[in-house]
Amino acid sequence: MVQAAVTAPRGGVRQHPAVRVLLYALARLAALFAAVVVGVYLTILVANMGGYVDQIKRAEIREQVALAVSLNEQLRRLPADVRERVAEEMVRNEERRLGLDRPFLSRSVAYLRDALLLRLGFAERMTSDTGSRLVRQIILDRLPATLLLFLSAQLLLFFTSVAAALVLSRRYGSLADRLVVALAPTSAAPAWFYGIFLILVFAAGLRWLPFGGMVDAPPPEGKLAYAASVLRHMVLPLSSLALSSIFLSVYAWRTFFLIFSSEDYVELARAKGLPDRLVERRYILRPALPTILTSFALGLIGAWTGAIVLETVFNWPGLGRALYQAVGLYDTPVIVGSTILYAYLLAVTVFALDVVYAVVDPRVRVGAGGQG
Repeated sequence: MVQAAVTAPRGGVRQHPAVRVLLYALARLAALFAAVVVGVYLTILVANMGGYVDQIKRAEIREQVALAVSLNEQLRRLPADVRERVAEEMVRNEERRLGLDRPFLSRSVAYLRDALLLRLGFAERMTSDTGSRLVRQIILDRLPATLLLFLSAQLLLFFTSVAAALVLSRRYGSLADRLVVALAPTSAAPAWFYGIFLILVFAAGLRWLPFGGMVDAPPPEGKLAYAASVLRHMVLPLSSLALSSIFLSVYAWRTFFLIFSSEDYVELARAKGLPDRLVERRYILRPALPTILTSFALGLIGAWTGAIVLETVFNWPGLGRALYQAVGLYDTPVIVGSTILYAYLLAVTVFALDVVYAVVDPRVRVGAGGQG
């Protein structure tokens, strides 16, 4: 039996169930928030390479100032020592503007505070599709494309794999079952690997589908024509995501359902003559609901971040490609902004799953004595 809350101390006064639930919820929220803080701070350290990026930025500032001085006719006429002092003053002003005049440790704490408060600030080098340097706007511009592709893929893969797994669990040892087991290792290859082959066959060879992008250039006029163009561009990315996951997912769920199908209470239900559909719904799917919901929720959260390599291969203008550009440009605010978005969504999802478990799974009880 799963115990999921703070229990009353031995010999102490028994707490009310609502108090125990509240204490457990507060403890879980505190633990999740601590995990978010640690994860975001580690991201800040990695994105800055422990302060090494500061040296790169200082070198770039000096190169830019030297170029600006060499192109300025008035500055070139000044004596060498005066020109050098002016250049140094320009370098100090730019470093002060970027905060490089402060130690990295103090700036990392400030980055962490602003990130946790969702004050994402401005990007250092990137701009949004509308020309804004706000990190929030960069994320919002790229997020719809990522959600469209990966949310569609996650929903399609999840429901298809669960339905197919249920069918295969009834037909254990059949030809289809053995075929899925044999094809499960093909999921070891990532989606972008299949994407390259799909592009070579259907875009370069047969010329049936576009190489990449989200819509034709120039975009077609009319909502229906625009939607049809987007769907046509989604075929290859969705196919690559499906090929990289479907067989392993079906195999995993099929094995999971077979384990529940062999339980004694399932055999007893079948011995009583209950219909197979009722047995599946009540005695197989119901105990498996926590795992199914966990997989579904985490898959949806994963759809928010996209996939860096896949979006780059298909030139898909999503958040994963923006993150790839931010890493290449050492744009720390964009990297931290994407991470804090995912961290908060993950923490909220994990906390919500704890509540859902107590609702859908009768084995989960709250507090001492097993009171619901």
